[in-house]
Amino acid sequence: MAAFVKFEVPSDLMEKQLAFLEKAKKKGKIKIGINEVTKAVERGNAKLVFMALDVTPQEILMHVPVICAEKNIPFSYISTKKDLGEKSGIAVGTSAIAVLEEGDAKTELQDIVNKLKELSK
Repeated sequence: MAAFVKFEVPSDLMEKQLAFLEKAKKKGKIKIGINEVTKAVERGNAKLVFMALDVTPQEILMHVPVICAEKNIPFSYISTKKDLGEKSGIAVGTSAIAVLEEGDAKTELQDIVNKLKELSK
């Protein structure tokens, strides 16, 4: 497990997160890339943050769970950068994504956040 990972995400929840990300991309607003995600979290604009588990070097993402916890923003993990990039609508992989507006996926967002709260206890 990577050093920045605080809890393990079950595969069914990971699938649900990817489906949510596709919906949020279409009607909502997302920020792609670690720099954009860091800014969104620090400003308190992010509602949910996803990080890829296969990021190297791991130090790139070490600060994200810490600042998310400080700002009370839920965060989770996706297995690969490739999955994260594809579901967010770009042709390359990305290390992190912040959801600023969920669009039509409000109930999915709440469901994911509740499950993440249970996992992170």
